[in-house]
Amino acid sequence: MKSSSFAQLKPLALALSSAFILSACNLDDYTPANDTTEVVVDSEDQALAFDNSDYSSLTVNIDGTATAVRQYRIVYVANPIEMATTQTRFGGTITLDDPFVYQTMIVSVPEVAFDDQSAAIYFAVDNSGWFNSPVSTSIKEGAEFASTSDTDNIGAALKAGYVVVNVGTRSRGIRASDGHWAGKAPAPVVDSKAAIRYLRLNDASMPGSAERIVVNGTSGGGGLTSAVSASGNSTDYLPYLDAIGAAGVTGADDSLTSTINDDVFAAIAYCPINNLGNADIGYEWQYNSIRSDSNTGAIDGVAYSEGIQPTASAELAAMFPDYLSALGLSMDDGTEITDSNLNDLLVEELTAELERQIASGVTVPQYGETFSVTQRGTTYELTNDWLTLSGTGTSATVTSIDVQKFLAFVASSINLKTVVAFDATGVTGNPSVSGETNLFGSDYYEYANFNAWTWENNEVLGDGSGIDDTGMSWDEYLADSDNNRAEQINLINPLHYLNTDADSAPHWYIRHGMVDRDTAFAMQLMLYYAVKNDPSVQDVDFKLPYLVPHSGNYDVQEAFAWLKGMLDANPL
Repeated sequence: MKSSSFAQLKPLALALSSAFILSACNLDDYTPANDTTEVVVDSEDQALAFDNSDYSSLTVNIDGTATAVRQYRIVYVANPIEMATTQTRFGGTITLDDPFVYQTMIVSVPEVAFDDQSAAIYFAVDNSGWFNSPVSTSIKEGAEFASTSDTDNIGAALKAGYVVVNVGTRSRGIRASDGHWAGKAPAPVVDSKAAIRYLRLNDASMPGSAERIVVNGTSGGGGLTSAVSASGNSTDYLPYLDAIGAAGVTGADDSLTSTINDDVFAAIAYCPINNLGNADIGYEWQYNSIRSDSNTGAIDGVAYSEGIQPTASAELAAMFPDYLSALGLSMDDGTEITDSNLNDLLVEELTAELERQIASGVTVPQYGETFSVTQRGTTYELTNDWLTLSGTGTSATVTSIDVQKFLAFVASSINLKTVVAFDATGVTGNPSVSGETNLFGSDYYEYANFNAWTWENNEVLGDGSGIDDTGMSWDEYLADSDNNRAEQINLINPLHYLNTDADSAPHWYIRHGMVDRDTAFAMQLMLYYAVKNDPSVQDVDFKLPYLVPHSGNYDVQEAFAWLKGMLDANPL
């Protein structure tokens, strides 16, 4: 791991003055041996001291056994942002009982593990679609958990004796009490890091080990997991962390420094919607050739073929090869990854997954037979016209995969996203705020475009975005110090930090379903190889699970067996 020398020690002892250490540990009667030394106490850190007596007691049932749990509700920053009472999420309206719910975490500890200072901390983020995430937990009085289920990750974590942390974060679509948009990038990454810093600050007085934090998330939460796990200890975030009173940030302006680490032990990321600044060009490069009216929805009543979607798709796709080449990613043998061989890597991963399934006894359809694919509660019988097998039974092997027909197969059970998929607002006739566009821009505007094509094709006057409103090209705008758009894009992109001086998580578990069209396979392959190429990463487990759609935490037993292996191999 690329962290500094104190990363292996308890951060509390290094980060705080002796006076605060004692305050945090409730030893107020202690007198320092050398009382002539001036003691400097960070008031924000002192305000964030963990109170181990402030908890609720509850009982849950794990595998039918009553289990006592201590639960803490903690505001993890010293200067939380007060939010408006009414918010929107997933297109609906929610009413907040607590205006600080977006910067609060719920820490749940099995009573039997309370004194275990080496237990892993299972750090769960909930930001599907990169939406804002008011803190919540399924760990409630009388709740039932099944640790052996393949879909109960919280039950498995509690059974294993892990500390479970459910984290609330700001993100797109929320307003502060003063009316400003309060969830703009990099807010969800900053808040996650602030919660991690709280755990590190109080490591000596809290259950579990802050050296064993495991971040878990799905979809936008998987993207957030990836960004947090890739960017450990980067100083890029310090101004944002300082603004909310995160633990361990000292100094001011250009002299900000950190006394606490925010790197993590492992990432468990499902279908991570990552690298948003380039997600649209990757999506169109992947799917442009198979788009049609039958697998791409209309926009504002205009069919795919009748509007500007085909032109937009082609122009976005054409931007991808240069971007991919500039990344400098390489295969295991050193071969550069380009647009000419990226789909070959997709075939390799599909082949590996199909042959794993065959070897385990799953009957994979022969050419001309049918797959049963379930998407959003509906099962489709789809003809296999893309996969050829040799042999039968558990000895069958993959002979060939037609990539274009495979992509059409993926799009036949659920329509592709319309063009533009992620940065959708203000372009191609899109009539509403959609995609992740409202994650970006000034807190005075609801949304802002975040890639070159959408910026240059924004057609809404007065939205503060695009050449039409600013008079600047995309490159000129990114270079303008009066905005932070370039920072926003980079600070939520794991590829911006992998293979750099940032302290990336040493252990990664990444899954993207074989029939998941919510982001391009290309984006997941790039993330996978960026992780593999990072010399500080010790282990990466990547798969395209058989016939799995856009979803997460569906292979809990496999994921937790992997995690246990990583923890056992790296004892404290």
